[in-house]
Amino acid sequence: MLRVFEPKLNFRDYISVLRTLYQNNISGTSPVVGKFEKYLAQTFEMKEAVSLSNGSVALEMAFRSLDLEEGDEVILPSFTIISCLSAIIRAGATPIFCDVDEISWNMTLENVANKYSKNTKAILMVHTYGLAAEAEKIRNFCDSNNLILIEDTAEAHGQVVSGQKCGSFGDISTLSFYANKHITTGEGGAVLSNNKEYIGRLRQLINLDFRSEERFKHQNFYWNQRLGGLQAALGISQIEGLSKVINQKIIQAKIYNNIFKEHGEKVIFHPEEHKGIKNHYWVYGILLKKDNIRDQLMKNLFDIGIETRPFFWPLHKQDAFLNLNPQYSDKLPIAENLGKNGLYIPIGNHIQKKDQVFIASKLIEFIS
Repeated sequence: MLRVFEPKLNFRDYISVLRTLYQNNISGTSPVVGKFEKYLAQTFEMKEAVSLSNGSVALEMAFRSLDLEEGDEVILPSFTIISCLSAIIRAGATPIFCDVDEISWNMTLENVANKYSKNTKAILMVHTYGLAAEAEKIRNFCDSNNLILIEDTAEAHGQVVSGQKCGSFGDISTLSFYANKHITTGEGGAVLSNNKEYIGRLRQLINLDFRSEERFKHQNFYWNQRLGGLQAALGISQIEGLSKVINQKIIQAKIYNNIFKEHGEKVIFHPEEHKGIKNHYWVYGILLKKDNIRDQLMKNLFDIGIETRPFFWPLHKQDAFLNLNPQYSDKLPIAENLGKNGLYIPIGNHIQKKDQVFIASKLIEFIS
């Protein structure tokens, strides 16, 4: 089976983990965790980083650190992972969905401004599939309107907008290190910020509200969401290989692009560059021009040993949301089309050029 992704660890990863194991630095309070957090902050050009158990928890803890109140609105793209919506709901705020750009599949300033109201308190800016949101413009919009910017950089490790690292635009930013990310710790995540107050709250939130002066006297019912030492050790070595991972995916994407550009009447693929932002191809996405053939295409490909994944189903169409908001009726046509007709195909160092040619040719064959 040609998997959509398959993590590949290298010798440097093994040595980093084994060294940490030999030193007994396996807990979430081991020195290697602090070293990883410092390295993360430097890599993403932020002052502080707090590592934790996964990217979904990173979003939830980020929102809980903001003290949002009932009725506070948070604008977010509908075309993204359910974790973004869950974090807002659990924080007691109100999600306000915006559509995305038809080329980049990311939120733009225009998308955001169309949903802005007097009740807007924050924007959750998500970078999707390898390109980025209009980060600089949205950052400036937040500054002009006294809004908090939360930046989800789970899919944009190493991405740059206007010379600035993704992950450094937010007042608070989140990362995921799941096995398919450009930096992986298997499971894991982090929150980045330049705001010491946010960082202080986060460290209490993920560490059972322990306090150094009276360790076992607690003021709050908080969580244990720490990252372990072995995961941190893997993360350190993974950061060192980030550029190589990105460059390899860009090379692989060009192979796919050269095939699919001959079939523009059938498929749309993510551009290599959009508005000065170079695509890092976290995944390789395809949007089918013909409606309602995606699921059968995926089955046909799976039957011959090619795994694919559907695009995100729009958040405003999720049953979990509609059960709470049965009267919701907004239409977000681009997000809906992406959710209905999009899929992504294998990319990464587990496949070779001949595999890519096979995958692309079979995809075109099945939709012809």
